[in-house]
Amino acid sequence: MKSEHLKFPGSQGQELAARLDSPVTVPSAYALFAHCFTCSKDIKAAGWISRALVERGIAVLRFDFTGIGDSEGEFADTDFSSNLEDLVAAADFLRREREAPRLLVGHSLGGCAVLAAAERIPEALAIATIGAPSDTEHLRKTLVRLAPELEARGEAEVNLGGQPFRIRKKLLDDLEEDHLRGMLERLRKPLLIFHSPVDNIVGVDHARRLFEMARHPKSFVSLDKADHLLRDERDARYTGDVLAAWSSRYLEGVQAAVEADPEIGKQGEVLVVGGASGFAQDIVAHRHRLAADEPKEMGGTDQGPTPYDLLLAGLGACTSMTIRLYADHKKLPLEAVKVTLRHAKIHAVDCAHCESQTGKIDRIEREIEVLGPLTEEQRLRLLEIADKCPVHRTLTSEIEIVSRLV
Repeated sequence: MKSEHLKFPGSQGQELAARLDSPVTVPSAYALFAHCFTCSKDIKAAGWISRALVERGIAVLRFDFTGIGDSEGEFADTDFSSNLEDLVAAADFLRREREAPRLLVGHSLGGCAVLAAAERIPEALAIATIGAPSDTEHLRKTLVRLAPELEARGEAEVNLGGQPFRIRKKLLDDLEEDHLRGMLERLRKPLLIFHSPVDNIVGVDHARRLFEMARHPKSFVSLDKADHLLRDERDARYTGDVLAAWSSRYLEGVQAAVEADPEIGKQGEVLVVGGASGFAQDIVAHRHRLAADEPKEMGGTDQGPTPYDLLLAGLGACTSMTIRLYADHKKLPLEAVKVTLRHAKIHAVDCAHCESQTGKIDRIEREIEVLGPLTEEQRLRLLEIADKCPVHRTLTSEIEIVSRLV
């Protein structure tokens, strides 16, 4: 995954800070992500969800609203309407500089924002909300409860998520309006609603109301025990994975057009791209996107299997395929193959069949389980066939690796 830090003019003229996460190849589509009220584009949940979409070939733009995070402007001068204008400005920026967003994703109040802005982004083919309220009045009531003096004084400091924010009454007045009035009935675009039944910030009844107001095609996914901000990485990754799979149905035409491009993924060629820092790598093998990384204890971020994991996976897959090919050819009653592999460095003197007797060598242990009503003779023959796997032969033969700068 590659990331770009960008800026574009917001609704009030100030520069808004944005981050565009993209696959290493041409994106199949672009998504626009609107985060929760007072959150920034760098909230961890947004990062994990974006990663899942990028792994499916979808680029994701997330940005800080006016007065939030790295964006210019004063938060106290903003309201929900100005956030909507910022969101539309972000879509205009994408349309102008890259490609209009085909997928809109909104978290919490950002969910309200993408629903309210959907009519103004006609290229959007699908919309998803995460923990979104069914109206902006919900936030108004929360602010009044936290700062009762706000209505009388016209301005107050409110503590939200452990941070103080200066709020003005014009925000309350704007939130009192029904920004979603009739919007869901007119939406007529696929909608996916994520919500946790134990969300104590925005109750799950809001999801029910959104679902009832929307027209088909509409879907609801329960986030089980997740909190409102999806602080648990597993909850955020699950949300991202489901969102990526769901949206692929509606972005299928876009994906097909991209895959028709002969420059994306050549047969027999693997492309690996690393970012500006860290060990995480994007891998493109023909039409398939994979990831590689190192575990956290090794300084990585554990976003994918390690290089040695991938090496073992290649050998294991080839072993299983070769056994299956032979069994089918001989019409053996093979029901399944299970290959377990481990890699280690051992002292050469501990290898009875190795020419080297000094230093350390690589050892790959391969356990093969063949299932089905096979005779012992058939089982032993399949074990012999495993050694004829092409990857096995490559690893045990003399290999030349030629490297050059391009």
